[in-house]
Amino acid sequence: MNKIKRTNSEDPEFIKLVRELDAYLAVTDGDEHEFYDQFNKLDRIKNVVLLYIDNKPVACGAIKAYKEGVVEIKRMYVKPAARNKGIASKLLNHLESWAQELGYEKCILETGLRQTEAIQLYKKNNYLSIPNYAPYEDRENSKCFEKRIK
Repeated sequence: MNKIKRTNSEDPEFIKLVRELDAYLAVTDGDEHEFYDQFNKLDRIKNVVLLYIDNKPVACGAIKAYKEGVVEIKRMYVKPAARNKGIASKLLNHLESWAQELGYEKCILETGLRQTEAIQLYKKNNYLSIPNYAPYEDRENSKCFEKRIK
């Protein structure tokens, strides 16, 4: 049975999933991991979603205010054993719905060029490629996207 839980960045299950995500990104980002890591501090994230299968947390994501009307998608992660089952899209759709409820009109996000599965996910969910936004403007490994939700 699948369940979605809205929570915040202090949730221990979210923190555990983010540690797994960070370990993965430390490998894929290589030398650039330290740069990206500084923009993913949990104390700045208030709106978190956890997705459960059989009462076990298998995926997480969050939204964070970026500017008036714009929210940034952050900390998207699905455990490897739960991938390729539509979970990431379900999670992303829930984050977009929550952002709409909070009055946002657009979602933006940044992912790394080496995260090819993430890029495919965002394109599949109608995110459009945009020029890199601050603080990623000069990062060659960054790929930014946006989607209007209102």
